[in-house]
This record gives sequence, structure tokens and C-alpha cells, in this order.
Amino acid sequence: MLRPLVTGIAAAATAVVAAASAIPALAATTTLYVSPSGTGSACSSAEPCSLDAAQTAVRSQNGSMSGDIVVQLADGVYRRTSPLRFTAADSGSNGYRVVWQSAPGARPVISGARQVTGWTVADSEKNIWKASVGTGIDTRQLYVDGRMATRARTTVNRADFTATGTGLRFSNNALSYLNNLAGQSRIELQGIGSFTDRYVPVQSISGNFITMKQPAWNNNTFGYDTIVNPYRKGPMYLENAYEFLDSPGEWYLNTGTGVLYYIPPSGKNMNTADVELPLLQSLVQLGGTYAAPAHHITFSGITFAGTSWLGPSSNQGYADQQTGAYISGDWNWPSNALSSCQYGCTQFESVRPHWNQMPAAVQVSAANTISFVRDRFLNLGQTALGIGNDANAHASGVGLGASSITVTGNVFAYSAAGAVVAGGVQADAHHPSDSRMVNRDLTFTNNLVHDIGVDYRGITSFLPTYVTNATISHNEIYNMPYLGVAFGYGWGSNDAGGSPDYTNRGLYNYQPRYSTATTASNNKITQNYVHDVMQQMNDGACVYTLSANPGGQVSGNYCLRAGTGQFGLYFDEGSRSITATNNVFDGSWWMFAHGNYQGGNNTGALTVTNNWASSSSTDVTNGDRGNTAYGNTTVTNGNWPTGARSVMSAAGLEAAYQDIKNETVPSPSPSASPSSSPSQSPSQSPSQSPSQSPSQSPGGRGCAAAYRVVNEWPGGFQGEVTVRNAGAAATTSWSVSWTFPSGQTITQVWNGTLSQSGSAVTVSNVSYNGALGAGASTTFGFTGSSSGSSGAPASLTCTAS
Repeated sequence: MLRPLVTGIAAAATAVVAAASAIPALAATTTLYVSPSGTGSACSSAEPCSLDAAQTAVRSQNGSMSGDIVVQLADGVYRRTSPLRFTAADSGSNGYRVVWQSAPGARPVISGARQVTGWTVADSEKNIWKASVGTGIDTRQLYVDGRMATRARTTVNRADFTATGTGLRFSNNALSYLNNLAGQSRIELQGIGSFTDRYVPVQSISGNFITMKQPAWNNNTFGYDTIVNPYRKGPMYLENAYEFLDSPGEWYLNTGTGVLYYIPPSGKNMNTADVELPLLQSLVQLGGTYAAPAHHITFSGITFAGTSWLGPSSNQGYADQQTGAYISGDWNWPSNALSSCQYGCTQFESVRPHWNQMPAAVQVSAANTISFVRDRFLNLGQTALGIGNDANAHASGVGLGASSITVTGNVFAYSAAGAVVAGGVQADAHHPSDSRMVNRDLTFTNNLVHDIGVDYRGITSFLPTYVTNATISHNEIYNMPYLGVAFGYGWGSNDAGGSPDYTNRGLYNYQPRYSTATTASNNKITQNYVHDVMQQMNDGACVYTLSANPGGQVSGNYCLRAGTGQFGLYFDEGSRSITATNNVFDGSWWMFAHGNYQGGNNTGALTVTNNWASSSSTDVTNGDRGNTAYGNTTVTNGNWPTGARSVMSAAGLEAAYQDIKNETVPSPSPSASPSSSPSQSPSQSPSQSPSQSPSQSPGGRGCAAAYRVVNEWPGGFQGEVTVRNAGAAATTSWSVSWTFPSGQTITQVWNGTLSQSGSAVTVSNVSYNGALGAGASTTFGFTGSSSGSSGAPASLTCTAS
């Protein structure tokens, strides 16, 4: 089982040591051995070396390979003070690979974080604890026992503020304390809108007026879904002040004194908690040049964790535009933007061709034949994996140019932004000036993505923007604040001939109207299980597309539930030449398929056939705008026909990758998760109707358990049990026992250890979820087989110690 970053492991030495002796030619697979405490240059099993020494050894041996070079990482935490940088010099040769992989049974963690110890009580009345971390460092995230904590914040009412060109005025006397806050220049305003999640740093507060830093304020107050006039008025916070510390799970770092403050949840022991303070802004920077790309490199069984992107902490803030693209810099803002540019304007269009992309924790560009296999991307402060993004998002200074990249069997969870963004948004991404810039042949299969977008909610799981031949298949995706899965970018404005809508908006005063197609084509979203998405934002969908995508395909996907309604399929502006067939949409979707035809844009030429949905509503109709629509079936009362059930069963993780559901981290702290009800349901879960009322244990020695059936299908079912500490003292372990009433048996369990004899079942905790504070709870799930009814057991016995 994957656990939080290991307590007590010393930081690995990172100095580059002497190079290993050159080997003329490799006769077969060569293995180099690495450990967190490794030294020297032998890199042998008896004398393992550091990551940097292993990289030096690889470079001395990879000139003439006749077998793979394997760098084997022993168990433990490899704490970095600088990113690992891979170029063409680190590549395989003669068709062989350099493989950086975990040792058998190991779970190595490459971390950009420092472990924080030495906690003492700072304020007993408020339960605020403190630890010294030293001055000269900054971070936007803190991870406690594998979950992201919440920066100290206070919710504010939009109605109490009046926006001006320089900031916000307030008249409510209850807010007068803001004038006296310490450290005002480190405070930020966060505003959550419809599809954007924005941050603006404060310059000062006095006289009931909050002066904002520039250019962050101007860039966040013009365009669409702005921070002062969002389409949906989501929460607004002032955050990052000591005075805002008032809730369990919140933290604050005083960079002047180097003291970190934290309010632990009830029952949390700060002497044993694993507290990780991220210091690096990226972990791996992989890429060469177009003439000499990095190539034939694999990462397998490695956890990447502990980063924090500091861009929004600068005077640029974070002027979010959608899915990790943002505005920075000085522009020709309208003098009356607050009245003239809240629904777009020509000055805003002048900026659109220059949007930047959020730099990822792991960056891949100017590279080919790169694989990530069964890795884990956890506790990251930005996009987890960026592939072929624009140059501004790559520390190498070279963007785009990624080909033959595979991402298979990985876990992406508990991080600030999205899982994978592939492709760029600027001109060289969609109409490259060099053919070597084209991003192509990318494959994302059998990955588990959940509970991400904690700090930057306007994101999705996988997003190929301008990419040729991207395949997103057999992934399970859930607990997402915004989109489930998506492809495309540009709102049709960069497609051949341009868009009438963007002619009217004035975009082509500032960029060409292209006469040729973009690089986006043959992108496919197939056989994914996507559930419990759109938990916080709106104007989105389970599956979302933008712009023309010849050969684009959406098929065999199972979409279950959206938190705010929304759409099953959303063909947003300019979506064209896309086929959607044999998908299942179960839930309260406003429309199972929606096309955005506003402004006379070119959305159309869509094929929507033979789908099943619990909603009959759609505006993609046969013959309209060149659309083809027929054979779509509305299903009521969960009576899914055989064809739909086949799609449900086949969607999501394939059998060989079901085990990655067990590679998780502890139960969420009260304020960490972007979803109120995290789910670990398996992909093979065709839904009829949720089940009977939960069965509940009577409790015993501080333990209570509630059972419920989540889904049923012929011959099988899915259930979950929530275990709660009902006592006054923390537990260290628990177990739940019951007897099935109708001969059911469990076939798979996650977040628990199963013992089963016939219909008698006992599930006990795993290593990371046995410790429960008073009132805390955790959930384990399972699938089972049944010959008939999958009724809940009459009672459960829960014990704890």
C-alpha cells in the first residue's frame, strides 16, 4: 500500500559525485542501484548511490547500448533541493530504454518537500501549533498525512464590497478589523466563479479599502467570468493571514520569522503526523531540443510529490481563463473595464493569443518515446504532468515537440490542479512554425484520477489541447470540481477560416485568421468511467470538447452523476467533426448532449448516435448544422438495456489495473478534499438504483459502522462501509464483521484487509487508515458476487483498539 511520505527518513544527499567509469558497450540489461542515503559512484546493490550519481553513471554508459539500463530505486523518500533535469544525454540508444523504476516491493518517493517536526503549542485556546522552518522560504501548499491542508482564510460576502479600478471598498463595520491585519502584502483574494478560480494579491488595507497589486487586479477584472462579476457567484475568500487561523486543518507560514502555524483536527497527534512543506516548484524537467530530443526513458513505480507553484504569489496573481491557462503581464486594459469589459471586449481579445500555461510538476517537451507506468502523482501544487506545453510552461525553455508518450496505470490524486495537460495554447501549438513542434501520438490508459483541483478548481483530468492522435481510454475519474475529461482548445477561433463569433469580438485585429487546419485531429476519449464530476463549478460536463477535431471520437464511456447538473456531452464553441456513440449517461444531466452555437460560431458536423441516457434533453438534432443524430435511447428507472450494461461493465480500469485502487493515502482531513463525498468505486459498476437503507453496527469500544449497497447488476454488486470512531479516544486499529444474508461473497476490497469464510466476512484497517481521532471516519469499499439479492446484512460488529 502507498503511504504518506515516510516519517523519519533523512533527506537524501543531492551533490553530484564522481562519474562512474565508462563501460565500452553493454552486453545486456545493466542495473544501477539507488537509495535515499546512497553515496559514492559504485551504484551497486552493495553500495547504492544517489539519484544524481546514477544519472551521471547512465550518461557514461548509454552511448552504445545492447540492453536496457535500469536505475532501481530503493524504498524511501528522495528529498530534492533541485529538480531532476533530463536531456538527450540521458536517453536510451539503439532502441533500448533507460528505466528509472522502483525496486521490487518498494514505494520510492521523489519529493520536493521538507518534513516539518518539532511542533509545540502556540495558542492553547485556539489549538494552534507551531514549528520553526527557517526564513527565506515560501509555499502555497502544506500536506499533512498525505492530504492538502487549507491556507488560513475567511469567507467574505461579495455584497459587502464595491469594486474600483484599484481594489475593493467595504462599508460593513464588521470588516473594519481588516484595516489592522499584520502582513497585509501577503494576503490574497480568491474568487471562485463559473469556470474560473482566481487569485489576486493584496497590496495594503486601510480606510476600509483593499488596494490590490497590479497587474493582477487589472488582469482579473476584464474578460469573462471575472473575479468581480462571475457568471456564477461562487465563494470568495481572503486568505493567508495569521488572524484568519480559526478552523481545524488550516495553516499559515510567517515568512519573516520562519514559523509555520497549523490547527490540527481533533485527535491529530502533531508528534506523529507527517507534515510536508513543499519547497520545489517542479520535480522532473524532461526534454531536449527539436534537433536533439530526450528519448527512450521510462519512469515506473515512482511517487512524485511535494511541489508548490509560486506564480500566483507574485504581483501577477492568477488570472485564470480555463483549465490552467492564465493571463499575466501588462496590457492595454480598458479604462472603464468594470463596466465595459465584463462580457469580453476587443482589448481582452488582444491578450487571448498570449495566454500562458501553468507549469507542471513533471514536465515533458522536445521528447519522444517516454513512458510513465504505475507511478503516483500526489500532493502536487500545480498541474501534475505537463506534456508538450508552450515554452512558457517549461523550465527548459523549449516547449511542444512531444511524441510517442504513454501514461499507463498511474494514480493522480490530492493535488492543487489537473492531472495531465498535453499541448499548448499559443500559435506554435496550433499552427507550428517548425513541424518538429507538433505534439502527437499520446496515450493515457488505465489511470486513476480523483480528488484533484483543490486550489485551482477550473481544471480537468486529461486535456489534450492541440494534439494529433491522443487516446484517453479505460481511465477512472471521479471527485472532480469541474470537467471530467476533455480535448481541444481555442473555441474554434484558430480553425481554418476562423469563427464569425470571434470576428465580431475583434480577435482577428490581433492575430491571423488561419486558412489551414490546426494540429488537433484524431483525438479519442473511449471507455472511461467518469463519475461525481462538476462538484463545484458549472458550465461544464462529463466529456467536454472545443474546436474542430477531424476524426475525434467519444465512445464507450460511462458517465455517472454530476454535482451541479450540467451536461453529459458538451460540444463547446467551434466543436466540429466529432463522433459520439455508445456512451451511457446516468444522472441528472441538464442535457445528455449540448452544442454551443452562440454567436454564429462553427459548432456542428457532430455525429451523436446510439447513446443511452437518463435525460432525453439535447439540442444536437439531426440535420441541423450538419449534425447527425439518431438511435439515442432515454432510459428510466435504471432499466438499462443489455447494450448499455455492456458499456458500463467495460468502462474504466481494466482487470490488470484494478489493483491501483489500493494504492491510496489516508482518509481526507476535514478541509482538504474538493468533494464532500470521496468515492473509490470500481469501474465495473453498472448502476441500477442505489440500494437499501444502510445497515449500521451498534458500536462497541468506540467503533460504529454503516453499510450500504452502492450499485447492483445481474450477478454482482458494489458496497461500502463507513467506519466511525464513536468514542472519546483515538483508535489505532479497527475491524468490521458481518454475515451476508443471501450467500453473497466479496470479490475485491479496497482501503481494507479482507478475511472471508463462506458468507462470514471480516474487514480490518490497512496501515494508513487505522488511526481515527474522536468522531473521525474512514470508508472502505468492495465488489461482490451474488446469486440473487444483494441485501445488506442485518447487523455489523465493529471493534477498535
